[in-house]
Amino acid sequence: MTDTTDQDALLAVYDAQLRGIAEVEGSVSWDRSGPLWRGLFSDGAFVSYESLETLGSVEAVDSLIGETVAHFQALPQVQEFEWKTRGHDWPPDLDRLLRAHGLEPEEVETVMVGEVARLAVDVDLPDGLAVRRVDDLPEPERERVIREATQMQYDVFGSGPSGDQVLARLDRMGGAETFWVAEADGRVVSAGRLNRVAGTEFAGLWGGATLPEWRGKGIYRALTAARARFAMSEGVRYIHSDCSAMSRPILERSGLVAVTTTTPHLWKR
Repeated sequence: MTDTTDQDALLAVYDAQLRGIAEVEGSVSWDRSGPLWRGLFSDGAFVSYESLETLGSVEAVDSLIGETVAHFQALPQVQEFEWKTRGHDWPPDLDRLLRAHGLEPEEVETVMVGEVARLAVDVDLPDGLAVRRVDDLPEPERERVIREATQMQYDVFGSGPSGDQVLARLDRMGGAETFWVAEADGRVVSAGRLNRVAGTEFAGLWGGATLPEWRGKGIYRALTAARARFAMSEGVRYIHSDCSAMSRPILERSGLVAVTTTTPHLWKR
């Protein structure tokens, strides 16, 4: 059982370091509206904030949501935007307010946080499988592998960025985001990203996907361990991940702690 003191401490450092400007890192551009940070990407946008309590009233929150919808509605290149909520956000009825303005909730995920050293373990893989970083490969190998991996992730999740979008983001991030794959006989069977968050002690695990027929073989854990070892070499102290029910047990066994939940609320044109 998790010590609630540890859980509270990890949630506090997560809120302090990872919300707000940290979440629009990698965007094409961003602006501010009250407590909100609003990042623009190639065909979408993202809304983050550290807290809405400074607004002082539910009515003020409702007004800000309406203003933000109007803001993005006026930008023809924005086909959808995400307002990322957490389970401990104020006000308690934020979900209702967002729905009233046309933002629909997606699947709830669990926010996991913990010391990176807990993940940097040795994992035995079946013969013929290998894990490697690929964003630093020479061209055209870099582009080929990342496009294959991105398509695999899209097939697994049913949605996600295109190869062009991922490659452009990696270029914008200038090495702060790295891309990792697990391969069997030259075929990508699992992939994920590591995002070092500037100005914080954190790195994030993102996009972890494994083909169904390759699950249960330790591949996701090996991919996670490789990213964790690299993060440690870069001076990272904490790892965070928004995880599905499938990956949560793996991260919990590695010592990460569930500190809250997160729900993307999407507005679509």
